[in-house]
Amino acid sequence: MTLHLDAVVFDVADASAAAAFWAALLDREVLAEPGGTLVPGTFTQVGIRFVTTDTVQVGPRQLHLHLTSSSLEDQQRTVEAALRLGGRHLDVGQSPDDRFIVLADPGDDELCVIEPGNTYLAGTGFLGEVTCDGTRDVGVFWHEALGWPLVLDEDGQTAIQSPHGGTKISWDSWEDPSAPSEHVRSRQRFDLLTADLALETERLVALGATRLAEQEGHLEMTDPDGHEFGLRTA
Repeated sequence: MTLHLDAVVFDVADASAAAAFWAALLDREVLAEPGGTLVPGTFTQVGIRFVTTDTVQVGPRQLHLHLTSSSLEDQQRTVEAALRLGGRHLDVGQSPDDRFIVLADPGDDELCVIEPGNTYLAGTGFLGEVTCDGTRDVGVFWHEALGWPLVLDEDGQTAIQSPHGGTKISWDSWEDPSAPSEHVRSRQRFDLLTADLALETERLVALGATRLAEQEGHLEMTDPDGHEFGLRTA
């Protein structure tokens, strides 16, 4: 298998501003790219890519990020840092009793600062989770596609984690599946790298992906839930 998760991608109005926020918050560097910026990850922490676009967010976001805390003071320091860097508080219907804190970054994308003592995210690092809207089938698809262990498979919720540990990626269906909806291309997705584009495309299709379009070595596909992701040659 030659597939590698390069980054989680966010389409935003100002890629430089969003990348500067996350690089400062995560203490990472910023790499300029054609049309956007990359806040690179490591073996245990996922990278984040921002692409400048004038498209607007329609409907719920496909995914958002969770940051961990070692204490209540640490949680508050993270919130204060995010606000100082250009973030803002965000009301998504959370209860006053909820211990996590919901914010929006300068790209208007949601993030949660998780309370200390959360055992599920213990040992994941600061960027503890990428949480996505999706069915169990799509969680199993990504488990097989990336070869990452399935660390949660319960009540329709799934999560995978790199064999090296670190950031978890999870799926849970947030919307009523019986509600009619028109598919709109998501502004949040995964970017994958491979040494063999043709071979990996064939393997992903066999796992349940759908091929959409290819240009200049970059292939756009959808997972079994119909959510887009990118695949390109390393």
